[in-house]
Amino acid sequence: MTETTGTRTPHTEIRALTDRAEITDLFDRYLRSLDDVHADGGRALDAAWAAAFFTEEATTATPAGQVAGRSAVLANVSAAMRLFARTVHFGSNYVIEVDGDRATLRGNQLSTHVLADGGELFVSGGRTDNELVRTPAGWRLHRADLHIAWTQGTRPALASVLPQP
Repeated sequence: MTETTGTRTPHTEIRALTDRAEITDLFDRYLRSLDDVHADGGRALDAAWAAAFFTEEATTATPAGQVAGRSAVLANVSAAMRLFARTVHFGSNYVIEVDGDRATLRGNQLSTHVLADGGELFVSGGRTDNELVRTPAGWRLHRADLHIAWTQGTRPALASVLPQP
């Protein structure tokens, strides 16, 4: 974590720690929300969900495709999540750099999926590269990219873009 603007004071150090905690919380809640779609009848991914995590101009690049704009991100994530009966997404090793009202988060992601069509298991691991912006509502993802390093198991229909083992 770095704060690249201004002199280091107790106030700026506390602000940097608070920013890092808020960014970590946002990203962990985002990953958890993907799993909550399938838990106990699930929670719909809707405009309120998208606004809680993404800026209006957000972009994503994932195995499900590259899209731009919050509504396109919502449609893309919703379509991808319909491929799975259950999921568990785990993020770790976050490296967060804050520069004023902008930040980056790089980390690892391990995702376990049970396919909706047949119940087969599909696991992927990779890294996530994100840019965030501080908004009046708090930190939001402005760019969220997932780079798959490896997979195991039965690939869902969209997995043709994933690297081959």
